[in-house]
Amino acid sequence: MTIVDRHTRCFLSWRVVWERTAEVAQAMLYETAAGQYYSDQYTLYLKLHYGPSPYQALADKSETYAVEADNAELRHYLARLARRSRCFSRSIEALRRHVKLFVYAWNKRQLHRRLHPCYPAHLIQFI
Repeated sequence: MTIVDRHTRCFLSWRVVWERTAEVAQAMLYETAAGQYYSDQYTLYLKLHYGPSPYQALADKSETYAVEADNAELRHYLARLARRSRCFSRSIEALRRHVKLFVYAWNKRQLHRRLHPCYPAHLIQFI
């Protein structure tokens, strides 16, 4: 599960879990502060408390494209998320560590790209 800032494309919060639960999602919301929240119409997200910030559940991807794109990048760079049969680690702790390293490098790269938009920055340079 991930929460992404649309402007910086940084991961604000993430969790590696076996299944999405309201408790985990609510804990992630408590960690982040946003001016506006968007999600798809998954029923779990409709039950959460978003605090004073407005929340919209949308049928299309007009406002959730950033999180969808970042999740695709996560699957692209971490082969263990691409195919369960060969690459999926049976150890959830090992998967958490890999995602943590990816999020660290990704966020550092995204912030660098905002400061230096013409500089070609590859993800491996930020590990």
